[in-house]
Amino acid sequence: MGSVDLHLNRLNNLRRSQRVCLNVPVVILKPDPGKPTVSEETHTQIVSAHGALLLLAMPVKPGDLLTMKHKKTQEQLVCRVINAGPDQSGKKEVGVEFEQPSPRFWRIAFPPADWNPRGPDSKPPTRQVPGVRPPQRKPASTPADPPKTRADKAPGPATR
Repeated sequence: MGSVDLHLNRLNNLRRSQRVCLNVPVVILKPDPGKPTVSEETHTQIVSAHGALLLLAMPVKPGDLLTMKHKKTQEQLVCRVINAGPDQSGKKEVGVEFEQPSPRFWRIAFPPADWNPRGPDSKPPTRQVPGVRPPQRKPASTPADPPKTRADKAPGPATR
């Protein structure tokens, strides 16, 4: 086993819960002693039972405490910045971790811990050929259009 394989095994063992690509609207609140609380509306990019990855314009650094507010449920959780990436077009990729694991915060069901996308029960990925559209399902039967009637007279004002 090479050093790259050992490194990848260590990284895989660090995952405490499944990560899911999910766009959830959130508000991030950053208290600043002696100053008004700073807030920013954003969306998650990836979520897990332990936190999320999101883009933020507000300045943060690892160790900062933030409050994350789920915009749809109004639920709030305290989280800590664990990683702040480089600036990209005025925003940073920021990884945050909840103080306590909170899988229900996202209102989704996470895959089980033993889930494997390559397992025997998993479906193979759908194969797509460039330039070819996937087959379309036929819509359920729709009521027939009402019969069209013909006018016996040319269009114009009605006469009596």
